[in-house]
Amino acid sequence: MKTGERLDEIEPAVSRERPLALVQGVPWMIVIALIALAAWLGWRAFFYQEEGDPVGSAMLAFEKQNSLTVFSSRFEVVAESEDTRGVLGMPVLRSRQAMIIPASVEYRLDLSQMGRERMEWEPEAQRLTVRLPQLQTTRPNLDEAQARVFQDGVFITRDASRDLSRNNSQQAERKATEFAKNPQVLALARTAAKEAVRQNLAIPLQVAGYERANVSVTFDGEETPAVPTQ
Repeated sequence: MKTGERLDEIEPAVSRERPLALVQGVPWMIVIALIALAAWLGWRAFFYQEEGDPVGSAMLAFEKQNSLTVFSSRFEVVAESEDTRGVLGMPVLRSRQAMIIPASVEYRLDLSQMGRERMEWEPEAQRLTVRLPQLQTTRPNLDEAQARVFQDGVFITRDASRDLSRNNSQQAERKATEFAKNPQVLALARTAAKEAVRQNLAIPLQVAGYERANVSVTFDGEETPAVPTQ
């Protein structure tokens, strides 16, 4: 009987301990579930990308940029002007001014023109072909504060000096604009643009799961390079 009594005493204790353990474990299960949910939402928001749309993945690299500066050229331009002032109708005051002016021009891509029609994806080769619009150049920036000025004349009036400087500035801007369109400088700018676009697009494609992805970049009017045979 004593043994039975002990069993009767133990059974209620066991039945009380089980629900107590469940009650204590519920908060921890909720915490673990919340952590797992937060981790999944973070992965979904920052790392997950829908497969099957590599062009869309590439477009994400450009959507927050209106333009992309790909190259900057700094050079010097020389401008020279002459001025003649008359005294009593006679052209007796002649003056000349030459200026060597530092100038800079930036080359930019207008990314607002980069629509899906400018991209083509080849699934088997994992190759993205991108066709870029022509580069745009900014207005030349003349650093006249650093210009070197040479003047020649027996007497240079204030008006003559002002006119000479204005004419030289206008002439320097025209020359800088012409220099920016030099074929050799444009070739350097286009090479820099292609490399910048490759780097901006290759990484998003690799993150999206296309580890062998390669990007081929051309400008309007250029032929797409042939795929190298292996």
